[in-house]
Amino acid sequence: MNWNKWIRQIHRWLSIAFTVTVVATFVALAQEEPVVWVSYVPLLPLALLLSTGLYLFVLPYAARWRGGRVNTRGN
Repeated sequence: MNWNKWIRQIHRWLSIAFTVTVVATFVALAQEEPVVWVSYVPLLPLALLLSTGLYLFVLPYAARWRGGRVNTRGN
């Protein structure tokens, strides 16, 4: 597995973790006495999603800047 495929896989798993933390936050804040710090839990996976997402977004442009071939099929 090359570096780009690892980043894609990490990005996919981070999206699942982010979704789970958002659902857990909604459940925790719906309680009678909500714990407010729980609302900050989704920020870590969101920050990691941002970094991996930006990397994946820039990949095709970086390939063009370097003069390499662009693989549009995602393989």
